[in-house]
Amino acid sequence: MSLSSIPIYIGAAMIAVAILLSTLITGMTSRYVGLDGPNDENMWLVDRLTGNVYRCQAEGRGKASCEPDIATGSLSDRPRAPKDGR
Repeated sequence: MSLSSIPIYIGAAMIAVAILLSTLITGMTSRYVGLDGPNDENMWLVDRLTGNVYRCQAEGRGKASCEPDIATGSLSDRPRAPKDGR
């Protein structure tokens, strides 16, 4: 390692730290994800940090009440195609 390459290593380390810090901040600020339920009164809230699922209900405008719930299965962004290819 020569003295002329030290600024390159410092720059690369600064970029790596910036990327890691950005990822950490993004992960901490979007901890909860909300999923709409089949009707307007229900919503599912998923804690991305712990994996806990909460079912939230609101009778009208205002604060909703959320209770822990057990969910099974998986979530996907789009419906899967049938296995027979249709």
